[in-house]
Parts: sequence; structure tokens; C-alpha cells
Amino acid sequence: MSSAAAVAWQFSAREHAVREAREKTTLRIIAISFFALAAYVSVDAVRALTGTGEAERSIPGIVIAALSLAVMPFLSAAQRKAGRELGSASAVADSKQTLLCTYLSAVLLVGLVLNATLGWSWADPIAALVIAAIAVKEGRDAWQGKGCCATQAAAAPIPAAGADACGCRPGCGCCK
Repeated sequence: MSSAAAVAWQFSAREHAVREAREKTTLRIIAISFFALAAYVSVDAVRALTGTGEAERSIPGIVIAALSLAVMPFLSAAQRKAGRELGSASAVADSKQTLLCTYLSAVLLVGLVLNATLGWSWADPIAALVIAAIAVKEGRDAWQGKGCCATQAAAAPIPAAGADACGCRPGCGCCK
């Protein structure tokens, strides 16, 4: 929610120049939210693995995770598309945070189902640690302003030979 609120703040400005000026601050807020999410997920996973916070069987949890898993990918894709169309690295970064939440929902769902059916309470925290590592990588990318080449291209035009089909530099990742 913090990353979405930051993007909303950025785009609440009426003037384009003000929105662009807020881009770096918004990316930093998104990066911090990625780092905070990674820390929270890591601490919770370690607690579960050490037996101090073991997951319980939860049918409502399974239903909520399944609903989240059904909705979040579409929300992330819409955010990413809008971010690319607007040339906003912060909107693209926010879409990556939504996608990360999709992964967390998937991990949660698998963990809850494995725990409910097989008693494997360790499956969810192990997968969550992998997701936390991805969150740290995405946080670094957001902190460095990576995410959408349209914003970077505005500052330094890309030669036609150095861009891909959507105008991105090779390896940028904004079109993925």
C-alpha cells in the first residue's frame, strides 16, 4: 500500500514537471517498501522454521490467498502497462511490487495447502525466503531508478540501433 500511495502522491500533482520531480522520491519510497517487505517476510519465515511461529491450518486463509492470486496478476499487468505508457519508472516499480505480492500469495497458498494436507509447515517459509531475496533485488532496482526506460530515455535519447521494439535499452526490463 505504501508504494501505491507514493505513486498516487506523485501523480496528484497537476503539473507534469512536478510529477517528474517527485519520481525519484517515489522510487525511494517504493524501494524502502520492498526492503521492509523482505525484512518482514524473512523474520516471519525464520520464526516459522525455528518453531516459534508455526503456521496453522486455515481454510479462510486458503480462500483469501486463492482470490488474491486470481486478481493480483491482472492488476500488476495493468499497472505495468500504464507505467510504460506514462513513462513512469515509479509506476512500473509499483507494478513489480504488486507482482511480488502475487508471488507471495502463491507461496502462501501452496504453503497453506501443503500444511493442511501433508503437515509440511516448513514449505511456506522456505519459499518465502526466496521471495524475500527477489524483494531485495527489486528494492535495489527501484532505489537506482531502474524500471522503465521511457523515463531514462527522456534524459538521454536512445539511438534507434540501441533500443528494442518498445524503445528500451537492452537489459532494461521495462517491457517484461
